[in-house]
Amino acid sequence: MVCFRLSLVPGLGLVLFCLVLGAVHVHSDALELNLTDSGKATCLYAKWQMNFTVHYETTKKIHKSVTISDFGTVTYNGSICGDDQNGPKIAVQFGSGFSWMVNFTKMASSHYSIHTISFSYNTSDKTTFPDAEDKGIITVLEVPEIQIPLNEIFRCNSLSTLESKNVTQHYWDVLVQAFVQNGTVSTKEFLCNKDNTSTTVTPTIHTTMPSPTAKPTPKERPETGNYSVNSTNGICLLATMGLQLNITQDKVASIINIKPNTTDITGSCHPQTALLRLNSSTIKYLEFVFAVKNENRFYLKEVNFSMYLVNGSVFSIANDNLSYWDAPLGSSYMCNKEQTVSVSGAFQINTFNLRVQPFNVMEGKYSTAQECSLDDDTILIPIIVGAGLSGLIIVIVIAYLIGRRKSYAGYQTL
Repeated sequence: MVCFRLSLVPGLGLVLFCLVLGAVHVHSDALELNLTDSGKATCLYAKWQMNFTVHYETTKKIHKSVTISDFGTVTYNGSICGDDQNGPKIAVQFGSGFSWMVNFTKMASSHYSIHTISFSYNTSDKTTFPDAEDKGIITVLEVPEIQIPLNEIFRCNSLSTLESKNVTQHYWDVLVQAFVQNGTVSTKEFLCNKDNTSTTVTPTIHTTMPSPTAKPTPKERPETGNYSVNSTNGICLLATMGLQLNITQDKVASIINIKPNTTDITGSCHPQTALLRLNSSTIKYLEFVFAVKNENRFYLKEVNFSMYLVNGSVFSIANDNLSYWDAPLGSSYMCNKEQTVSVSGAFQINTFNLRVQPFNVMEGKYSTAQECSLDDDTILIPIIVGAGLSGLIIVIVIAYLIGRRKSYAGYQTL
């Protein structure tokens, strides 16, 4: 028999569960596990918060992302204290086919390690992954190799990220001790590197966060960056632009300028769609998805965005029903003046010195550009000519009226 003592978020109390070929359930995003052995002595203690973002491709070759943070009913089948043959293990199951597992390993007589972390998800779940191209159970394995002194409890309040090709894992407010001695959880803490070097709970986002009633402090124009995506045949997508993000959450507005020299660039190119994906230490991803319409034009169809907030939560937004940056295939789209892409009421992107070509790039160079209406100065010519003619007509009319008044003044009444 293995017993678990679990609690939800602090203040909601403790519940004792015993597992005899059954399941332990808890409905919460904040998880706390007190794993006991057959003698009811604590052998492993853990408390943590986490969420996951999974990137996948649809049958229409469109790249989408889904964030899993509401775990619903959670079970802990397979969690063990460990023995001479196997180390301690935390096993968690939740949602529709999700599972998460952590393995601990003792190192000599002085340390143990968080050896591996694995996360599995099932893209056959149509509710979570609608129209997924590849269906089945996918597992990602990370090897953090965090070493912790025996009889010390590991603490990491800061936000930690494990990122693979298709999955981004986030952890914060972590408290864990494997190989608990004599059934007593240690009060001596071993801090992670981020907590050792910072007094903040999560990484600082360098942005202006004014009071709820204040407007965001204006920022200088963002630096213009050059971005490109490569395929087997060379460069398949080109983009040049300065990016400024406008985020409003709980009536608090912030402005963030993207810095090209600290931004990672990935993406992909397909016959009907193309993806440009940017990410940095604070921005999980900013995705621009381009599509072909009417077989002869391209446009910006979708924007997906997610970033870490200072309170440890994640701000995410997506819109796959946009219509910006429209231009003929075989050309590029250009707009030097400031232009706004409205993704939602809470998130807009201001672009500066924009030029983009997501299809038919030849020899890594832009094709002839179609300019946006903001840049098109030719429309000013008829306006200027019309204004000049109107002014001339007004001058003539005024001169005529003055002349008539003078001519009337030369006659006398008989």
